[in-house]
Amino acid sequence: MTLEQLRIFVAVAEREHVTQASRDLNLTQSATSAAVAALETRYATKLFDRIGRRIALTDAGRLFLGEARAVLARAAAAEKALADLAGLARGALAIAASQTAANYWLPPRIQRFRALHPGISVTLVIDNTEGVARRIREGEAELGLIEGDLADPALAAQPVAQDELALVAPPDHRWAREPLRAPEDLAAGPWVLRERGSGTRAVFEAALARFGLAPGDLVVALELPSNEAVRTAVEAGAGVGALSRLVVDGAIRSGALVRVSLDLPKRSFYALRHRELAPSRAQQAFLDLIAAS
Repeated sequence: MTLEQLRIFVAVAEREHVTQASRDLNLTQSATSAAVAALETRYATKLFDRIGRRIALTDAGRLFLGEARAVLARAAAAEKALADLAGLARGALAIAASQTAANYWLPPRIQRFRALHPGISVTLVIDNTEGVARRIREGEAELGLIEGDLADPALAAQPVAQDELALVAPPDHRWAREPLRAPEDLAAGPWVLRERGSGTRAVFEAALARFGLAPGDLVVALELPSNEAVRTAVEAGAGVGALSRLVVDGAIRSGALVRVSLDLPKRSFYALRHRELAPSRAQQAFLDLIAAS
């Protein structure tokens, strides 16, 4: 059993799709299938059920997935320890970030870090807030960036920047022509929202309580898994949405969206790390850079 076989197995298991895993790993589909088949043959254990064109983990596969993740996390920790011995001359930093931070806030900071430390390779995985937290807990990434607070005893969080939600509507929506008369007007929407588990959705739903509304009071037309999909749907007239100003400022300037006057709370971007793991030199250097920016 090799670490490469474990990485391939975990990628296939998480996606339940050989082709997608192959593409993400930059491997051929035959190499990916061969690695999984080698594990199953070597240990005479079926890890996946093949159901038509899709696959699903067997009970044995589900048990093995946790062990495989643990082994990969330990290998990554060992690699990080060796890299730390070389200071910041070489090494790697694995970051997981939620969408707003990853797409709009992080890229210039990663570029600045790479210019200062060209020997450190930086990888970035995008997930929603819950997914980022899981990746830090399980050792898939050593640093996370999320929108909004998160209560998780295994993780340490520190605020690193502030963001602001904006309520936006297409130009022909009634709220673009006349102000909101009462909080209960918010319920009718219709709303286009991020999926549950995203930081944007959590912060917005928390803000509803200030207007005497519960999440179930809203008329929700669409739930979509990305900021860009929500913004595009709102521009097309599907409803109104609440998104970071980083996401909608360009559309507001172009006239594709109108900002509706509503006092929505500011939120923080938080850096996450595993509470029981000491930060690597690369991780600490990146935290110092974003704290100073």
